[in-house]
Amino acid sequence: MRKLLKLIAALGAFALALTGCSGGGSGSDSGSSSKTLTVGFVAVGPEGGWRTANKTNIQNTFSKDNGIILKYAPSDNGDQASQITAMTSFIDEGVDAILLSATEATGWENVLNRAKEAEIPVFLLDRGIEPDNTSLYASRIAPDNVAISESAANWAVKQFPEGAKYVVLEGPAGLSVVNDRNKGWDSVMSTHPEFQKIASQSANWSQNDGKSVTETLLKANPGIQLIFAQNDEMGLGATQAVTEAGLTPGKDVKIITIDGTKAALESLSAGQLSFVAEYNPLFGDIALNAVKKAKAGEHVDALYTVDSVTFDSPEAAKAALPNRAY
Repeated sequence: MRKLLKLIAALGAFALALTGCSGGGSGSDSGSSSKTLTVGFVAVGPEGGWRTANKTNIQNTFSKDNGIILKYAPSDNGDQASQITAMTSFIDEGVDAILLSATEATGWENVLNRAKEAEIPVFLLDRGIEPDNTSLYASRIAPDNVAISESAANWAVKQFPEGAKYVVLEGPAGLSVVNDRNKGWDSVMSTHPEFQKIASQSANWSQNDGKSVTETLLKANPGIQLIFAQNDEMGLGATQAVTEAGLTPGKDVKIITIDGTKAALESLSAGQLSFVAEYNPLFGDIALNAVKKAKAGEHVDALYTVDSVTFDSPEAAKAALPNRAY
């Protein structure tokens, strides 16, 4: 009888242990899944080295290892309508949060209001919206375009103490990034009448367009001394046009670019570009932290400014190149 009782007790303890293990495992799985967030990424799509680096950084950061299921939805050739469609689908699906890199500055009020009504926080990556109604989104995460362009203009003023004839190669019209880069540059140049703006023309963020637009401007306006290209691709195209016009980039014509890609730093190290302002694309960790804070009910800043640096010499570019991630 004693042996039988001991056997029954042992079996009972074993069964309890199994139940405990099973229950603990189930609870662990449930807790893990409850912490997993589904995030929709309404992206711009292919648009040069900077955009590729930014997309890759966001995808690597918003990963399953960090408790995220990321759904990537790039636009169709920069078409805003496709972005609004993707965002609407994410809202209907009930994702936990949405990342938005807007192709256009305006036209977002309706879909942002829908996201707000569904209590889905929206985080603006890189580009802002106009009007900038902060009640419609949780936060914007981006480098400061105005400050970056001001730094480029201040460098130009030091390089040309007597002024210079210059042209501006812009991105597509209507983007907040283009407006902000113009704002920063113009705020400095407006106080320096010795500088003469010859033209300001879109080259669509493209190296090919940067080359063709610069060719036309150089032929029509002999004596251009300075080119402000609002991204690296357009600036690299401008160096080709300057060279083919029989001029020496970096000497006869100084070229400024913004983004800070490896290709631009290589050109600066070779003395073709003259000044490169970084527009740091690696802010996935800041965005992830903001999303998790918002979902936890914690305070999220309306703006997170991403630190960026500038490169004003071949030596500075050469020093940075070995560790350049994009």
